[in-house]
Amino acid sequence: MSLSRDFKNTGNWLFNKRSYVPVILYPAATLVLLLDKQTITDSLELSWSIACLSVSMLGLLIRILVIGFTPKGTSGRNTKGQVADTLNTKGIYSLVRHPLYLGNYFMWLGLLLYVGNFWFAGIVTLLFWIYYERIMYAEESFLIEKFGEKYKDWASKTPAFFPRLWGWKKTPLQFSAKNVLKREYNGFFATILSFTYLDILHNYTNYQSIMPDPFWVYAIAIAFVIFITLRSLKHYTRILHVDGR
Repeated sequence: MSLSRDFKNTGNWLFNKRSYVPVILYPAATLVLLLDKQTITDSLELSWSIACLSVSMLGLLIRILVIGFTPKGTSGRNTKGQVADTLNTKGIYSLVRHPLYLGNYFMWLGLLLYVGNFWFAGIVTLLFWIYYERIMYAEESFLIEKFGEKYKDWASKTPAFFPRLWGWKKTPLQFSAKNVLKREYNGFFATILSFTYLDILHNYTNYQSIMPDPFWVYAIAIAFVIFITLRSLKHYTRILHVDGR
């Protein structure tokens, strides 16, 4: 099998399994916190909590800019395979080819920094790049086959992962808050829950206490209310229904 074919097959397999990656990070982060007690003492300060949370919320904001302007028939949270009825080249896609994965990285990065071990953050960043590089390769192979020169022309002008800071092209689609609310509430809640879990581990390791800091108690309470509300609206009403998207 050629290397390009191997990259494509591996990328498609990883694309289908990408929802399970965070599950692997939980035990890894837990092990780091339990074994390395010397690097986390400063991580308990409120300013550090807010800084790390802000990094993750930046990632969520990037995802919102994608999801809010995403037309129907494009890959999002689907895990069955590649989907692309249209080629997105406007909005944030005019600055970077894979903005969803950029957003995912920042959401991860905030949590990695909160662990407090920068070696761990660096190693996971490297693994993230290797992992998503295969997925991006598979996606781009699919898009080249489907859109041909149109895709190649756009890709030649647009960075794959590190966005350029100029050349924004306005998308013709209207921003859909409903689309964002029904698709991103899980990621928001999972992020706050993960921070709270890490804070409990911090406190257990340093103070033998399993109580999270007040900041995270309020954060998880608010996030839980938002989660339950949006989940109920999505599954039991048509309030968040969006025609054609």
